[in-house]
Amino acid sequence: MISMVTVIDGKGLIYGRLASDVACRILNGEEVVVLNAEQIIVSGERSEVFADFKHKVDVGEVTKRKGPFYPRRADLLFKRCVKGMIPRYTTTGREAYRALHVFVGVPKQFEAAEKVKVDVAVKALQCKYVTLGEISEFLGSKIR
Repeated sequence: MISMVTVIDGKGLIYGRLASDVACRILNGEEVVVLNAEQIIVSGERSEVFADFKHKVDVGEVTKRKGPFYPRRADLLFKRCVKGMIPRYTTTGREAYRALHVFVGVPKQFEAAEKVKVDVAVKALQCKYVTLGEISEFLGSKIR
């Protein structure tokens, strides 16, 4: 199976819509690289979105080493979202998850790469929204 590398710039794209599109692509055998994960948009009231993500982090007890361990970094938050959309306990799901690479910012090797536009995840938002970077900063991540 020939794997094709698809580079997607996450700036201004909607979180769940982008994640579902990426999940479909990696399940079809594409290798997907998502850049600027900190600029992906989560729609909703700021305080409610923060409370939702804070609850997910607080469910896992780190002191007792009991999971689930929820990520705080923007790139890992996006990977976790995609992970929930694929059958990760099957061989196909594990192979697909390995084909996903998410970065905060743009690494040097992808600066000149041609970026694919995901039309499904582009929407002019008239509602309130928060970026994944702001969420990860709220959760205590040191990487912005």
